Amino acid sequence: MPRQPALRTQPVGPGVGPVRTRVATVATPDNPLDLVAGGRLDHVEVAYQTYGTLSPQRDNAIYICHALTGDAHGAGLDEDSKPGWWDNIIGPGRAIDTDRWFVVCSNLLGGCSGTTGPTSINPDTGQVWGLDFPQIDMHDFVEVHLRLAAQLGISRFHAVVGGSMGGMQALDWSLTRPDTLDNAVIIAASSRLTAQNIAFSAVGREAIVRDPDFEDGAYLNADSRPDTGLSIARMLAHITYLSEDAFAEKFGRTHQFGQSRRGFGVDFAVESYLDHQGETFLSRFDPLSYIYLTRVMDYFDPFGHPQATNRVVADPVNYLVVCFDTDWRFSPSHSRRIVRHLEGAGLPVTFATIASSWGHDSFLMKLDPYHDLVRAFLEVPAERRTARASARAPHFDGHICDREVSR
Repeated sequence: MPRQPALRTQPVGPGVGPVRTRVATVATPDNPLDLVAGGRLDHVEVAYQTYGTLSPQRDNAIYICHALTGDAHGAGLDEDSKPGWWDNIIGPGRAIDTDRWFVVCSNLLGGCSGTTGPTSINPDTGQVWGLDFPQIDMHDFVEVHLRLAAQLGISRFHAVVGGSMGGMQALDWSLTRPDTLDNAVIIAASSRLTAQNIAFSAVGREAIVRDPDFEDGAYLNADSRPDTGLSIARMLAHITYLSEDAFAEKFGRTHQFGQSRRGFGVDFAVESYLDHQGETFLSRFDPLSYIYLTRVMDYFDPFGHPQATNRVVADPVNYLVVCFDTDWRFSPSHSRRIVRHLEGAGLPVTFATIASSWGHDSFLMKLDPYHDLVRAFLEVPAERRTARASARAPHFDGHICDREVSR
């Protein structure tokens, strides 16, 4: 029998309630965004949401970085009463407690949910950017986050938190701008994609680009859309988000219609699931954003720079690195690599492997050990954690906590 994750059985409160998405302009011709790859954007808008109350000292802020296909709607109920993608961890009494913390969640640069991206209008041409949108980098995301923070009057965050691609942003942020955060929570993430991970993304991009309706990236101007390609990309990705045990438990070899309908159409329940995931994805995501954002992950390799940790060593950040034992998209070895680099620089790191049968998607689940760990880490004042790490420096092995956490 596959292991069952420890799911919360009791409600954790009503959540943050109704929320609305705001938009901020963070780049203008007078203050353009210079990109890592050499391009420039003269106009950048950012969609974001906030939850909780910023303290008078402005010292209780937490920034949430979303994963590949996320958006600014991290918690609460939107105008359609749809809960945020991380509503089970953000809210009153939850692991990221909005009774204590002021939480910011934004759609990243290149996205398609209110923030400037390849489907935005190029102000120089009056046409959709398409593939003329400049190449972007993980650090460009961080720069946009920081510009939004400045507009909100926040110069330093108690923590930056992210899962999957969001964890990559948190890592980059901590390495490049450690002066703006005390803690980084990096969940189910990677500091360098393997060849297999790049291959998954490459196939997804090829499915989109080879769709006849892609129109060399100008499909919006041609009143078409490569929906077939995007659906296939999403279906492929979803296979990597669940573990084999999760697929077995959720679907097994069950037939969708009760008994076999032998042929080449949908017959097994897992086929119907993937078909549904591909179809519903079309209404909320754009093919060009998928291409751009997956490519950002491919090139992310912060520790490839010899001086990668110099800044954070000079201004230490406290780290929580979490992985899940059945995650095969970003397996525990990815998290251990992050920890090795951080502990090699003498930085305070809390590291935990959580037992869960759900694979990569575990970071989105309501798992008690996982949520309790995040809550506890955020509750420890940064100065106490740093002092504890410094006090044990002669014996410090890079971990404040290195343990397997299960039910």
